Amino acid sequence: MNDTCPRKDSDMQLPSAAVAALQQGSKIEAIKIVRQERGIGLKEAKDAVDLYVQADPLLQSKFAAAQAGNKRSCLLWLTILVALVLIGYYLFSKGLR
Repeated sequence: MNDTCPRKDSDMQLPSAAVAALQQGSKIEAIKIVRQERGIGLKEAKDAVDLYVQADPLLQSKFAAAQAGNKRSCLLWLTILVALVLIGYYLFSKGLR
């Protein structure tokens, strides 16, 4: 016997914009869309998105891959920023001598 309470199919469906946001790795955007479209609170929207992702293994893998890509992109930009700061510091300190 299943101990969890049964869910309606409508509870499992997300707006297509929310699903697209998840496929791009943006869970926060998906939660915002669900909140706006359903008129529900933050916790309820997060729970709905989490439930949807857990129920779809293919989406889980796409979501994980997109998140990994986002992390790599952030790391690349951070590395570029640090390099620019170091170059600027070097040029600035060389000009003061």
